[in-house]
Amino acid sequence: MSVDDRSGWTTTPITPQLVWGALELERTERGWLPHRLPAWARRQVPDGQLAMAEAQPSGVRLVVRTRATALELDVLPTKVAYRGVPRRPDGVHDLVVDGRLAARAVAGGGHVMTVDMASGETTTEPGPVATLRFSGLEAGEKDLELWLSHREITELVELRTDAPVAPVPDRGRPVWVHHGSSISHGSDAAGPSETWPAVAAQQAGVELVNLGFGGSALLDPFVARTIRDTPADLVSVKIGVNLVNLDLMRLRAFAPAVHGFLDTIRDGHPDVPLLVVSPILCPVHEDTPGPAAPDVSADGVRFVATGDPSDRTRLTLRRIRAELARIVEQRAEEDPAITYLDGRELYGEADADRLPLPDALHPDAATHRLIGERFAAGWLPSLR
Repeated sequence: MSVDDRSGWTTTPITPQLVWGALELERTERGWLPHRLPAWARRQVPDGQLAMAEAQPSGVRLVVRTRATALELDVLPTKVAYRGVPRRPDGVHDLVVDGRLAARAVAGGGHVMTVDMASGETTTEPGPVATLRFSGLEAGEKDLELWLSHREITELVELRTDAPVAPVPDRGRPVWVHHGSSISHGSDAAGPSETWPAVAAQQAGVELVNLGFGGSALLDPFVARTIRDTPADLVSVKIGVNLVNLDLMRLRAFAPAVHGFLDTIRDGHPDVPLLVVSPILCPVHEDTPGPAAPDVSADGVRFVATGDPSDRTRLTLRRIRAELARIVEQRAEEDPAITYLDGRELYGEADADRLPLPDALHPDAATHRLIGERFAAGWLPSLR
């Protein structure tokens, strides 16, 4: 069928019932913008990094039940570029059919936001709406999940299909709310359905709400309150690496901040399993504090740790793991549903020899899948 042949097609309004994994849809001039923080929390966001990260829809997917064999979604993406660094390829959007990845598409056009990593300043060049097209789908009723790019802010403009669509009824799956850093956000995963939390959720048969925010897992109280207010059957929080690579706080402040974060979560989820996950292995920050600094070359970016390793008041990954293990052990005396997971069980020294972190901070696509499979096998089976 030609692109111009739309006889018999259906245009379906985009509603919250069709958009899973987002906490709010913001009305825009063109359509709807998914957010992973509610409006009240966004008003407390202190910087552009988190404002950008929460609007990048990691874990957000358009979910419908239909007999359609073709689907089109008009979107307005905002792509991110970094000054002085080669432009990354456009982000992909994954179409999952009845639980299996069936196709990928790229949204051309859109806005381009250019970030100066040294100053943090941004400039945005406007661009046009793009269309994601999927065709040749199998006939018959099926569940379609269109996972939006985890690397691009994506406004949803219009959904068209060659057969009517309906919301997917509650599948009775447990809801897993996860919070973490850029690694949980997706960093260099192959696609939005292949970030490690997405891999784990799909393999374990749970519904994911991904509150992984690139560069922004910083024990912010408004994030803890957001988790508190979000329905969940399991909550996991991955704490540490951003506190080190931003050199945000000293050791004295860390434990009370963690306790306060967990206390707030427990205010809304007093009995659900609560998993505290320490950082995966990251050799540059194991014993050297931050801040991390980008080393830009023609081959891309690598990060180096610039802190003083002799300063015992500053946070390193090794100190953070020891503190988190102590905190969870202490809290477990009165909270039997809290558990600690050493992140090196997900990615450790043997893994680093085989799958080193390409930029010294972020795992590659194969490592995302490895972490997701390990998490699904070891930590999510009880929710199935």
